[in-house]
Amino acid sequence: MEKKQHVLFLCTGNSARSQMAEGLLREMAGDRFVAMSAGLEPREEVHPLAVEVMREVGIDIASQKPKPVDLYLGRVPVHYLIVVCDKAQASCPRIWPGLLDGRRFFWPLPDPADQSGTREEQLAGFRAVRDELRGQLQEWVKSVE
Repeated sequence: MEKKQHVLFLCTGNSARSQMAEGLLREMAGDRFVAMSAGLEPREEVHPLAVEVMREVGIDIASQKPKPVDLYLGRVPVHYLIVVCDKAQASCPRIWPGLLDGRRFFWPLPDPADQSGTREEQLAGFRAVRDELRGQLQEWVKSVE
């Protein structure tokens, strides 16, 4: 039996983008991958609007918690590292223990938590990022088959 490969989604706060990506991959291909997420400066909780927009598509991330990157760095095998924000890309260690060449990806996405405006406008920002992540993950999962 083939072992599942570990995928780590990395962001700065680990409260929205990386948490949504973790939930999406788990739902999409949890039989093939162990989905994880972490942040360079993790927040206290997953953003409530991230939880809400994921629930809209039938994925519950309410029990997920922001985690520091050092929880994984050099401690957990990471087969694929997917960085989803500019700050994490600039600050993340260039050399990740055990990560093979070509298995680090950079998917820069806007931080939906920075979306201002009405609640509906903020939700629209979170939905846009969720949908972008879903599309990128669908293509990525196909490419690593």
